[in-house]
Parts: sequence; C-alpha cells; structure tokens
Amino acid sequence: MSNPVSKTLPRLAAVLCAGLAAAPALAQDATWEVVNDSPLTLMELYASPVSAPGWSDDILGSRAIGPGESGAITVADGQRLCAYDFQFVMEDGSTIERRADICAEGRFVLE
Repeated sequence: MSNPVSKTLPRLAAVLCAGLAAAPALAQDATWEVVNDSPLTLMELYASPVSAPGWSDDILGSRAIGPGESGAITVADGQRLCAYDFQFVMEDGSTIERRADICAEGRFVLE
C-alpha cells in the first residue's frame, strides 16, 4: 500500500515552484519616453500611481532633458499599474503636473 503523503508532497512542491516562478512575470517596470518641446530644460521628474499619495524620488537623477531633446525614463516600481501622475520640474523652478496612462501611451510631450 502506497503512502498518499509521499505522492502529494512532490506535487505540492511542483505547484508551489511553478507559482513562485510566475510571480516575477506579473510585476513589470515601464519604460516611457519624455519629449521636451518646451523652451526650458527639464531638471526633475517625479511619478506617483494615481491611487498613491506623494511623489517618488526624482526619476531623472543627475540627468536633464534639454529643449528639443528626449529621454527614456523607467517607472521602476514593479507594479502593473498604468495610471500615473507626473510632476515635471523645469529649470526655472516651474512645475507641470499631468496624468498619463503609461501602458497605452509610450511617450509624453512637454510643450
């Protein structure tokens, strides 16, 4: 007579391993292009999921995007969210706040 536990444990382990392997595929970072068609240099960029309070750290870091330039940014929160609020800080200290669907729109144009 076979032991039912000895058959169940390997199957359970296989299901758990498959589930753990699939988990990272659910999380994703989004790469998004910012096109600066304004006369000012974009100095800082902050993002926040629409449902979250506050802003992220500066996504640009030490980079800046000058007039007529574009740059790829990554929203690296590992979430599957699409709706984000963005705050663009320009060289003169002015700010522009916009909401965007980063899943549907692959780029944002500052004018």
